[in-house]
Formats: sequence, structure tokens, C-alpha cells
Amino acid sequence: MNDAAANPSRITAKPKAALNARRSFWLKQLHSWHWISAAVSLVGMILFAITGITLNHAAQIPAEPETKEAGATLPAPLLARRGDFPAETTDPVPAPIARWAAEAFRVQVDGKATETTADEIYVALTTPGGDGWLTIDRSTGEALHEKTTRGAVAYLNDLHKGRNAGAVWYWFIDVFAV
Repeated sequence: MNDAAANPSRITAKPKAALNARRSFWLKQLHSWHWISAAVSLVGMILFAITGITLNHAAQIPAEPETKEAGATLPAPLLARRGDFPAETTDPVPAPIARWAAEAFRVQVDGKATETTADEIYVALTTPGGDGWLTIDRSTGEALHEKTTRGAVAYLNDLHKGRNAGAVWYWFIDVFAV
């Protein structure tokens, strides 16, 4: 008689040990992810509590808005192509103009809606804790970019409200709330 037939528990010993090892691995993973998610949730809850207080006392927290302006002129080849862009539209600026604005002002206007008239192209550049815009005069090509920031407290308050924070933050707040 062979050894396996004499002792049936030897046959199941290896698979049971492998099953226990696999189970142990997943329990350790679950434990690690549990404390990591709890730590992230705790930090998020503390930030939401603090910003809740700062929102309730916004009038008592002084803030000095800081505004920066920068100007540039649209290059002649891009200015010559202004006729390709409709006189009255909310379409985003053409890709070459968006690339120029990214280089000239370090702003991302690609894909953003405009308020375009026969005289100018206006792009709103809102951000948490601030505001901004870019205008381009359609006849001269003169461009003006303005950016206003209201400080860290305003930034955190806007994140608390989900204002101007984008789709990723929108979903983070919803998942965090659940």
C-alpha cells in the first residue's frame, strides 16, 4: 500500500496550507487597506470640519486678494487666421491659439468655452480660491490675462464646496460622503 492511501490527511495537507496562505495574504491586504482608507477618511473629515468652521466665520477671517496681470500680442500668423473663428460663438479657441496661450501665459484654455464677440475672445479661468480670465482683442491681437487668488483659506473653502474644482474633486466628494 502506498503512503497516500495509508494516510489520507497527507493528501489534503498541502492544499490546506496553500489555502491558509492565500487567505492570510488577503486578510493582511484587507487589514492594510482598512487602516489606509481610515487614515485618509480621518484627514478628510478633519479638513471638512475645519473648512466648515472657516465658512461659518468667513467675515471674521481677513483675506487680501492678490491680482496679477500679464499682456502679450498674438503672433501675426495666428492673428491672420482670426477669420476662421466665428464672430459670435461659445466654441473653444482653436488649438493653435490655445497652445500659444499656454506658452505665453501658462494657462490651459484648450476645450474651455469662450464668450466670443466680433471685438474680442473672452475665456473664463475660474479656480478654487481664485478667479481669472483671458481676453484677446480680435482686431489688434492684444491679449490680457488676469489671475486673482484669495489665499489658502479661500482655496480650502472652495474645495469644501466643490466650487471650480473639476470632475475628479466632484466625484471624490461624493465617494467620501458615501
